[in-house]
Parts: sequence; C-alpha cells; structure tokens
Amino acid sequence: MFRGIQDLMRPPPGMEFDFSQPAGEPALAPHDGVTWKVFANPIALFIGGVTAVLLELAEPSVRSGVWDHSSFQRDPGLRLRRTGFAAMMTVYGPRSAAEQLIARVVRMHGHVSGTTPDGLAYHANDPRLLDWVQATAVFGFTEAYHRFVRTLSAQEQDAAFLESTASARLYGATGVPRSWAEWETLLAATAPGLEGSGILGDFLRIMADAPILPAPLRPLQRLLVRAAVEIVPEPVRSLPQLQGRGLRFGEAALVRTLARTAAWLPLGDTPQAQAARRLRGANA
Repeated sequence: MFRGIQDLMRPPPGMEFDFSQPAGEPALAPHDGVTWKVFANPIALFIGGVTAVLLELAEPSVRSGVWDHSSFQRDPGLRLRRTGFAAMMTVYGPRSAAEQLIARVVRMHGHVSGTTPDGLAYHANDPRLLDWVQATAVFGFTEAYHRFVRTLSAQEQDAAFLESTASARLYGATGVPRSWAEWETLLAATAPGLEGSGILGDFLRIMADAPILPAPLRPLQRLLVRAAVEIVPEPVRSLPQLQGRGLRFGEAALVRTLARTAAWLPLGDTPQAQAARRLRGANA
C-alpha cells in the first residue's frame, strides 16, 4: 500500500538519479532539519501536495499557468511524479544537482505566459506568483505532517519555512515567508484575490479517479484527497467546489494511523536513505 504512494516520489522514467552521490555534498535543506523528516513520509507528501495545488488553483494567474501549460490533465500520474522528483531533489539532492534542476525549471517557466479568462496578464516567473507557489507547498507538506503524523512545535513550523528559502530564492521567489506568522500574513494579503472555479472541481475529480495509484488502492487515493481538502485553510476551504469534500466521520483517525505507520515502516532505498549515505560518505 505505502509502496504505491511512495512510487509517486521516485524519479520518473528518464530522470533516474542516485541521491547517494557525490559523497559528502550537502543538500539545499539541512539534513537535521524539519523538512527532511516531513518529506520522508509518503502519506504526508501526497496529502500536502494536493493541498498545495488546491491553494495554487485558487489564485487566478497561477491557475491559468498550471492548467493551460502543463500535462496534468493528460497524464496526472506522470506530472505528479515529475513534481515529486523536483521536490525530492530540492530537499535531499546534492546542492549542485538541485541547482541545475531548478535552473532548468526556471528556463522552462520563462516560456510560460498568457492571459487569464478575466484578461489579466501573467508570467510564470513573476516573483509574486512564485512566492505564493513556494509558500503553499511548504504549508501543505508541513500542515499534513503536523495534522496526521506528528504535532510540530511552533519552532518547528517556523523552521520548515526558513529551511525552504534557499531553494525558493533559486526559483526566483524573493519574498517567501520565513516563518509561520509570515505565511499567515501572505495568506491574508492574498485571500481577497482567491476564488473558486470549475477547474478546482476538475482537479478534485482527476485526483479521485485517475489511475495515479494501482486500482486496488483507489479508495485510499480518494481518502487522501479528502484529507487534503480537510486541511486547506480559509477562505479557500469554504469555496463551493470544496464544500463537503473533506474527511468524513472517523476518517481523520484512519489517516493518522496510515501516516504514522508509514513513518515507522522500512520503505526501501528512498531518496532520504540515499542522501543520508551521501552525507555519511564525508566521514568515511
């Protein structure tokens, strides 16, 4: 069961990578930080990733950029694996490889621009939009871990945002939150422009029904999508497309059991395990 979810975080075909090399090279995120722990849990990553996308799709310019210029609608599984690999690289990858990957993404984003249905011009490398995308990702992963794996202290929640700033700056996000309080400030400032749309409903249907996990795990897939809706903050949580789509009675306890079990199970040669070997190689 957990292997099916974890596979989403492995490099997709053609992007295989050995996180154990080169020996001793540090990652962008500190190996003893909160982020390494959060990203090691596949249940929290799935839930948090969906939460982050829901927040992104509520922002009109980000929504147009994501929906009009990505392969998500055609092949959501592959798109999730590519996004998951990029996240793994920014957390666990050697700094030099992470910087190269981010530079490629920035170049690709340089070609992503357009106009929203309301006539607002957007560009994917707009720092304002990058700040929102980066902040919602940190919030989603951290909140999923906090709610379903282990309660994080206020200091740990702050650290999760601070630890993300190195990679965020490389993406061009120059005003990302550095603490939980700064995230809440950004959310409050962005809230007046957040809105519902049919795309939010389409996204939830894709996540519930697409063959992202093997068919026997499809009920689990839908449960985790509901968990993602459950932790979306206001005002997005109350949008019509999300109302009634959160967890049902008793399901929060089930999700917590799954997430906490995943934290203790041996999950094989994960990016985190490989990265830990790489750093131990400095002392070999």
